Amino acid sequence: MPHTIVIADDVTGANDIGIMYAKAGLSAYVYSYREGERPAYPSCDALIIDTDSRFDTAQRAYEKVQRALEGAPVKEARQFIDKQCSVFRGNIGAEFDAMLDTLGAEFAVVVLGFPDNGRTTLHGIHYVNGVRLEDSQFRHDPVHPMTRSDLAGILQAQTKRKVGSVFYEVYDQGRDALRRALREAEKSCNYCIMDVRDNRDLELLAEVLENQQILCGSSALSEYLAKREADQSGIRQPEGRFPVPRKVFCIAGSLTPQTIGQTAYMAEQGYPVITLDTRRLLEKEERQAELERVYQLVCKGYQSKDFVMVHSMNRAEEVAATKALALSKGMDNTQVSGLVSSALSEVAVRVVEAYGIRRIIVCGGDTSATLCSALHVNGMRVLEEIEAGLPTCESVDEPHYRMVLKSGSFGSRSFVEKAREKLLLERKEETCQSKNSSIC
Repeated sequence: MPHTIVIADDVTGANDIGIMYAKAGLSAYVYSYREGERPAYPSCDALIIDTDSRFDTAQRAYEKVQRALEGAPVKEARQFIDKQCSVFRGNIGAEFDAMLDTLGAEFAVVVLGFPDNGRTTLHGIHYVNGVRLEDSQFRHDPVHPMTRSDLAGILQAQTKRKVGSVFYEVYDQGRDALRRALREAEKSCNYCIMDVRDNRDLELLAEVLENQQILCGSSALSEYLAKREADQSGIRQPEGRFPVPRKVFCIAGSLTPQTIGQTAYMAEQGYPVITLDTRRLLEKEERQAELERVYQLVCKGYQSKDFVMVHSMNRAEEVAATKALALSKGMDNTQVSGLVSSALSEVAVRVVEAYGIRRIIVCGGDTSATLCSALHVNGMRVLEEIEAGLPTCESVDEPHYRMVLKSGSFGSRSFVEKAREKLLLERKEETCQSKNSSIC
């Protein structure tokens, strides 16, 4: 039974936290929450359940977290984590509350910092690559625009429970002082937000919080929690890979600067990169014609390359034109995002079936969730890290897809090429074979 149970609000975040355990040599599985289902979860170190709730209403997000926990083996677990976006987009208050209510608890520690991906918290103010959250790229998020930087204020606006903070000056007084500060915080608040300046702070927090029942926030702290667990258990991660020829398919629906840069990089390196004209998705006949055009270009690309990428329009003027056209038809930004993800996934499913593709890269959380649903991928084992918070994974059921599901705002400019290279390598001993997938 799992030592740790994680509830994540999207699939890329689920994989992000899963790799923190997998790269320490611990077993980590990701499963999608399905209404009314009670999966037979495998024995593992970390069980991660993706509720796909970031774009739901707060009430719906609360219900998903509650029911996901009710269907999980909570009696056997020692620690629970509510994994959220590293810049607090989504239904954070509702989901944190659902975890506390379901577990009968009244206190959780919130650690949002992720220094390896540029997220830091100083005196409760959150920064992205040194820029206050409200002045970062996330201010212009089409669904969850982040217009303030104080994490306590952001969370307090979404919960009736009291929110407090512990600042980094306490860390510099040592672990005992930090433990005392947390005991005092538990008397005065329900959620305690912690500063994170760098990875040394995370290492200290992991030592102090390793026995904390409920944690909330990003995945970064779990890297250090998993290392401590693995060290105490004497676990070592297996090695050994060799090249195997395969085709890789990539779709990108994210409009973040990181994904736009990664798409441009792949085109610059000479890979076939195809743009889906999102303006043609709003009318049925035009939509089908556009999807056929894209599919034929994919086929042409595979005549000479082992990698093809399809991405949604990402130039500012093209995105604005799509939104304006959609608005004239009564569609909001969330509906447009869903329409684009659905079109990209439809192309992907056709390509997967035509070419027997088993290696897939997806850029964007909503696009990742849509494709996993279309391919009936309900559970994944997290395998190896490519860059911080960005792993490979493999579906637990046949056919065994090797996938990289990338958060839109994560990764270096060359990340997609790194992911392609990683997917074109196979373990010497295949993981998750159908005859023993529950114990691999």
